[in-house]
Amino acid sequence: MRKVFVLNGPNLGRLGTRQTDVYGAVTYSDLAAHLVETGEGMGLDVEVRQTEHEGEMITWLHEAADAQAAVVLNAGAWTHYSYAIADAAALVPFYVEVHISNVHAREEFRRHSVLSANASGIIVGCGVGGYDLALAHVVASA
Repeated sequence: MRKVFVLNGPNLGRLGTRQTDVYGAVTYSDLAAHLVETGEGMGLDVEVRQTEHEGEMITWLHEAADAQAAVVLNAGAWTHYSYAIADAAALVPFYVEVHISNVHAREEFRRHSVLSANASGIIVGCGVGGYDLALAHVVASA
C-alpha cells in the first residue's frame, strides 16, 4: 500500500467546534478515522496528523520526503506566509494542498498561498470532502 500522510496545521484539531458555519460540524477525530478507512479502501496507508507547531510540521514534511510518501496538506494559516513550510513541502515528491473553505471568498490575506507553486493539485472549498478528493487524486496520479 502506498503511504500517504494527511498533515494538518494550526486550529484544525478544533474542527466541529470552531466556526462551524465555515468549517462544518465534522469533528477532527471523526475526519481522521474516516480518512484512514477511506484510504484503506483505495489501497492507501493513510496516517493523519495535526499540529499547532510549525517546526513539527516541517519535521513531518521531511519524514514524508525521506519516505517518498505522498502528502495531503492543509497547513491552515501557515499556507499564507510560512516559507519554511513551503520549502519543506517542496521536498515532498507529491502533495495536494487542501482548504476546507473557499479561501477566495474570504479575507484578502487568505487568497494567497506560498505552497501552491509546488503542489501537485489544490482543492479549495469542498468542505472536509476535499480530503477525499485529494486521496483520489493521489491514487489517480500513481
